Formats: sequence, C-alpha cells, structure tokens
Amino acid sequence: MLSTQQKVELLAPAKSAAIGKAAISCGADAVYISAEKFGAREQAGNNLADIAALVSYAHLFYARVYVALNTLLTDDELAEAFSLIQELASIGIDGLIIQDFGLLELPLPPIPLFASTQMHNDSLEKILFLEKAGFSRVILPREMTLKEIAAIRSKTSLDLECFVHGSLCVAYSGQCYLSYAIGGRSANRGACAQPCRRVYSLVDGRGTVLVKDKHLLSLKDLNRSDSLEALIDAGVCSFKIEGRLKDIAYVKNTVGFYRKKLDRLLPGRKETKSSSGETTLGFTPDVHKTFNRGFTDFGLTHGDTCWSSHLTPKSLGEKIGKIASAGKGYFTLALSHDLGNGDGICFFDGRGTLRGSVINTVKGHRVYPDKTVGLAPGTVIYRNHNHAFIKSLSAKNSCERKIALSLTLSETADGFSLSARDEDGNSGIDAMPAAKQVAEKKTLAEETIQKQLSKMNDTIFTCRTLTHTLREIYFLPVSFLNALRRGTIARLLEERERNRPVAEIPVHANDVPYPSQTIDYRGNCLNQKAVAFYKRHGAQVVERAAESGLAMQDRFLMRSKYCLRRDTGLCHKEAGPLYLVDENGQKFRLEFDCEQCRMSVRS
Repeated sequence: MLSTQQKVELLAPAKSAAIGKAAISCGADAVYISAEKFGAREQAGNNLADIAALVSYAHLFYARVYVALNTLLTDDELAEAFSLIQELASIGIDGLIIQDFGLLELPLPPIPLFASTQMHNDSLEKILFLEKAGFSRVILPREMTLKEIAAIRSKTSLDLECFVHGSLCVAYSGQCYLSYAIGGRSANRGACAQPCRRVYSLVDGRGTVLVKDKHLLSLKDLNRSDSLEALIDAGVCSFKIEGRLKDIAYVKNTVGFYRKKLDRLLPGRKETKSSSGETTLGFTPDVHKTFNRGFTDFGLTHGDTCWSSHLTPKSLGEKIGKIASAGKGYFTLALSHDLGNGDGICFFDGRGTLRGSVINTVKGHRVYPDKTVGLAPGTVIYRNHNHAFIKSLSAKNSCERKIALSLTLSETADGFSLSARDEDGNSGIDAMPAAKQVAEKKTLAEETIQKQLSKMNDTIFTCRTLTHTLREIYFLPVSFLNALRRGTIARLLEERERNRPVAEIPVHANDVPYPSQTIDYRGNCLNQKAVAFYKRHGAQVVERAAESGLAMQDRFLMRSKYCLRRDTGLCHKEAGPLYLVDENGQKFRLEFDCEQCRMSVRS
C-alpha cells in the first residue's frame, strides 16, 4: 500500500446511511456521519445499526466511514459518549472526529482521532501539539491560504484535511459564540441558530445607517474545484465537502462533480485515489444545479475577494438570463434557455426582495410561471430547482461503482478452477469437480463460458478480462459455470476483507506542552476531564466554556476573515466605531485588526 501522503481522499457528508451509500456509489473515498448524539449537526443523527450498514458497504470498496462526535461535552455526558465510542469501534468505523479534549483523558479504543475544525486549528504550534497529543489528522480552518497550508505540511506528518465545497461559516469554527449569546443555542453543542444568515444594518458611532437591512454576515458557498491540484501540491490529502444537512441530490451531484475533477487530475501524478472501483454516472454533474448561494474560494489564493451574499442567504441556483419582455402571465428571456415544466425559479424584484415561482409550462419563447409579481424586463432569472436534473439524479442508473477484475479458467485433476484478481491485487480461487466432456460445438461452448463467467450481476465487480488455460474447449453446463463464478467471487470478497487497510492507532497519554499556558472561555473547556487534560499539558483553565453558563455581555463573540469595512469600501477611511444592529435592535460592536485583515464581533 502507498503511504497516506500519496493517497488522495474525496470526503463526502452523510446526513443518513442512505445518503452515505449514495456518496460512495458516486465516487467518494470516505464519508463522515453523525451518530445519534454529540455531533455538531444535532439534526443529522443516525443509529448504530444504520452506521454499521454504511460501514459494511463502504468497506467493500476500501472506502472509509468517519463519525463526527465533535461537540463539547458536559461531565454528565462523558460516560455516555465513551460508551458510544466503544460501540462505534466495535462496528469498525475508520476514524473519530472530536472537539472535546476531555475525551483524551478516557481509555479510548485505538480508532484514529481527527481534530475537528471546531478545535480552532489555526496555527502551526497548535497543529504540532495535536500531532504529539495523538491525533492522526487535523481538519484545517477554511480561512487558511495555500501558502499557510504548505508551511504546515513542511513541519508535520499529520494527514491534512481541507474543506473544498459547501456552506461557509463567517466565523472561525469553534470560536463563534453569537448564536449562544443571542438565544442560548450553542454552535459548539451542535445547535447553532445560524445568526450569520439573519438581517442586520451597519451603523456608525453617530447612529447613521450605512447599510440597511441586509444579510451582512452571510457568505457565498465555498468552491475550490479549480484549486485541487494546487492543494495536493500544498500537502492536502483529504478534500472535504460540507453538507451533513444536505439532501441526497446535492450529495450525489457534488461528489460526482469532484470525482470527475480528481479522476482527470490524478493520472500522471504520484498520488492515487484512496479507494477502489470506477464510478459511472447517469448524469452530468454541475454544482450550479443544486443548492448554492453563489461561489467563492474564500481567499485561498488571494485572488477572490467577493465573498458575501448580502441580498439573500438562500440558494439561488444557476443563473439563466435576463427577462427580455413580460406579458400577461408570461415572460421571455433575452437568450436561449432550457427552462422546463416544474422548474423552480427565483429573482430579485425592484426592491431587492427575493421572490420565487414554479414554471407551469413553456410554449415557444414564452415561459409561464405560477406567479408573475415582480417580473419585469431586465430582471435576472435564476433556476433554483432543475426538475429534469433532479429526476436524473434519482434514476436507478444515476451512479454505479464497480471494481475491475480479471478471471482465469483452468483445469484441475478432477474438474475446473476459476481464479480472480482485482485491481487492488487481491486474489480468490474456487474449484469444482466436473466431467471433462469435449464440446461438439466449440464456438458455442466458448461463448457460453465467456458469457456466464463474465456475468457479475449485482456484485461490486466488473469483468475486465477472461482468459483460460484449457487444453480443450469443454462443454460446461450453465449451472456449473454460475456456481463456479459465485464461489470464486465469494473467495475474492473474503480475501479483500482480510487485506483491507485498517488503521489502529492507540493514543498514549503524555505531557507535551500546550501552546498556551492559560485557557479562557475560548478554549471551550466544558468538563472536568478537559480541565485535567489541559493541566497535564501545562495549561491552567482560568475560565470554563461559554456553555457553562457564562454571561456573554461585553465579550468577544466571533472572529472572521471576512471584513465588513473592506466589503463596504470603508478600508483606510475614517469611519469611527461601527456596529451591527439586528432586527430586534440588538447592537454588536465591530472591531478590526487591519494588519491581519480580520474582523471581530463583540457583544
């Protein structure tokens, strides 16, 4: 097997086991999923039986299943979380994504530990500590640039996982307390109320409204599909798609899109994909055709600076074109289009309000929606539901994944054997006694042998080549050939499972120094075990996590790479203090670190 640094992983989200299986079928090398509790998406829980079924399916393709247990835990929850981890280990998960350091004070089973992006892995010092503390992988902040990723790669052997697609939080993960401060719903406990998608006004110190009633903290969605090779060169080994709350159509489309990108990129490089099989898609993937707020690479290469989605936090989908004319119950577009019956469209009316409609019918150049209010010449039309495309994603043949194998039919002393060798180098062989009756019609007999032995039916395999070493062409009954093929496939599956790469990495307690000596509420220390962990590593917890019941008045609530001064053209201008004011009149002070180009929000 190649080393982990030479393998490239496409990592997909799974709200459910069914979506996880679809992601594997569409070409994902791994999926991440939440168990029933303690995941950072509390609405995406799954029972152990469903996770076990997903694990069994993924392992057929040497794909992996990671479980996100990445919330902060109370003292009362630690025992339940530990029991859950033991059960997850028993069903064979391949990695555990965690945020709470208190778990490292427990005798964890030897599952590879991944440092959730909620751990705020924003510095080389922190990442080097995580490596020494026993983690196998670190999930990098979305805010890191290519240069910063490459610098980290040069200093650590940890697997580096990087987000490449999906929704963007405006704040550094693990360091956002806005939802908790406003309504007691903690992002670090899996219950974020998404205040970044709400309406705000930007106000200066004199009370002057600079921007009124916009989604000022709402960002576009991440899309780094044009930077995959640069990310590999920088040292990333796992490309993560966000979306544990997304539906199956979104996951299939996005995974298929990135699988095709990587399959075109990897040939000729030293890296290879990290699972088995080839995927055939019954649709042409296009990430504009499922949920998106518009796209940004979030400053990965410093070239993209348009990150915000101030007009709406909702999905716009794909831009279709401008209205040329509007009549009674219909409109026409300036350019050709493929809008069809059942499509959903959206548009901004003259007041900048997002409106939506469904297409009832298309007759010639005229498009007849069920609602026409706000439609006028010059209005830009977006399609946020492509009926035909979604239908193609739900078709039975929308994705199929098969592992190529080669078969050889040979003679034995009392019958015949069939050997199979798959693309990973695994072999299986079965033999059965049979009479050796030379065929009268050799061409027909040889065609029957070829047809029946190549027939992989509902297995995970496809026959690439079939050869034989027979001295003669024999008459072999169809029932015999089928039984021989089934036996060989069964032996091959057993051999694949015996040879499946398994990482068992025990975590041994140590006392390597933590990068900081004092831990305040931003260290997210909620339980006594986490206090003990920090103490063992030379750090003193002077303040428990916000979720311990801290009053959040006049506190730091988030730090962001996104800057409203820059986005509204106020950089290098004397604007005085700036505030965000929400729909309820609650005011939040903005602070700016112009040297680092970062913005903070305070209560």
